[in-house]
Amino acid sequence: MARRIRAKGLAVGRTAAQIAEEIHEACGAQFGTTKIKGHRLAHGIALADVIEQVRALFERDEKPAPGIGETLLSAYESGLKRPGPEYLHYLCTVYRVEPPSLGYDGPCICGHGHRMPGVLAGGADVNGRHGAALPEPTELRTPSLHPDKNVDSEEDENILRRALLNLLTNSDAGATKLTGPVLGACEGIRRRMDYTLVSSTVSPAMLDQWEEATLAFGRQYTTTAPLRLLCDVLLELSAVRNAMTRRQPIDLQERLCRMAAQLSGLSGMIMINLGDHRLARSFFRTGRTAADETGDRALRAWVTAREALVPLYYGDAREALNLAKKSRDLAGQTPCAAQAMAPVVEARALAMLSGTDSRKEVVDQAKRALARARNAFSHIKGDAREDVAFGYTEKQLYFYQGDVLTKLGQTLEAEVVLDQALHQYKDHILDQTLIRLDQAQCRLIEGETGEALRIGIEALRLLGPEYRTDFIMRPALALLQAIRAREPGHPGLAAYEEQVRSPQPVGGEGTGGA
Repeated sequence: MARRIRAKGLAVGRTAAQIAEEIHEACGAQFGTTKIKGHRLAHGIALADVIEQVRALFERDEKPAPGIGETLLSAYESGLKRPGPEYLHYLCTVYRVEPPSLGYDGPCICGHGHRMPGVLAGGADVNGRHGAALPEPTELRTPSLHPDKNVDSEEDENILRRALLNLLTNSDAGATKLTGPVLGACEGIRRRMDYTLVSSTVSPAMLDQWEEATLAFGRQYTTTAPLRLLCDVLLELSAVRNAMTRRQPIDLQERLCRMAAQLSGLSGMIMINLGDHRLARSFFRTGRTAADETGDRALRAWVTAREALVPLYYGDAREALNLAKKSRDLAGQTPCAAQAMAPVVEARALAMLSGTDSRKEVVDQAKRALARARNAFSHIKGDAREDVAFGYTEKQLYFYQGDVLTKLGQTLEAEVVLDQALHQYKDHILDQTLIRLDQAQCRLIEGETGEALRIGIEALRLLGPEYRTDFIMRPALALLQAIRAREPGHPGLAAYEEQVRSPQPVGGEGTGGA
């Protein structure tokens, strides 16, 4: 079918890109033909021809021979794998199109277009002969893959340092806002990390220090104000990126990629807390790119499980469910944090869907997911059971299990589990607040509106202004709306509403944090 479409297209003067689109539309539904495969079929060439073109481009750019082969390219075409930024750039160059035409989001890392003469010129002719040798466009030489400018990098770091200094010297509520320059600096550092991942000597001792710092940031995740921690994490990410701009020995490069994945993932987690889901997704994408370079299934599964929280909190519960299942598949039989985390996210997503789907069926599915999480947690070894950011702890299991049971309306079980969770989160103000708000929801479901208001007021009174982000205030507002709907004239409602609307705690100082 593709051959016929190509022949007719050539006969009427259509371009290869137009023919590829027609092939995808005609063959996609019936045969699962992807966009990237459609382009190869539109050119009338075999997998081996594309591989040779990519190898020729690597040789032209004075790079070591690539590891890409027919098996890997076939995996790209079947949708089982996604090409990394570097391979995607060269595939775009071969087909003279941009990433979206091949079915991939975002611009190419080179920052240039690929529609230039001389690349697969004319495709294959009727006798099967392919384009002549490729000329060498100067704008696609290796330096163009790394458009980092030290001036921009230093300016972004300076913006974050100024923000950090402001946080240390100014504790008012306005300091928690993500301003335009800070957002730009965050995105600039993330984008340059994306560029660097495709190119990169630093001492092992320095790497040891960076790894210790990365783990320390993970320990601070629940105890430090989000924006303060974000500045520290991104400055560290920028230092790692600078080291990666020079090609490292393979063992050191892998350690740098691991840190890049962890720091990018942690930045995404903090962005969730700050309420910026767009940047959160971007950081998780960067984290996935870095994790893919390590080949570590557990790390890739961790990034994906954490990314699933973005749609869970800000988007579609079904998307969160799909990402959680993808994380579970990536983890496989490897005992790791994601093995426990992913089914918990599944359960939370199912609990959110329980109001629209067949309730009993969804409740049963959610409880089975929780059982899988408890079983997986029992097999997690070592420090991963103590690490709240990069691992999965018992208190997290209690907390999220209680949250799921609350959303399912299983209040008796939920209250027991939430009490256990609260006991273990004595020093973690953010999670304390979320646990107490779940407890308040349980009381409201039981018809104890006054007790629900009392617990909600106590939770928000302990919350310092630096923690009153959109992420934390969403469940507080949800409780307010639920109480208004059930008992709008309750005498304690005004006091709770005052706490919700207040930019700072009433009657006391905030606790926890920086």
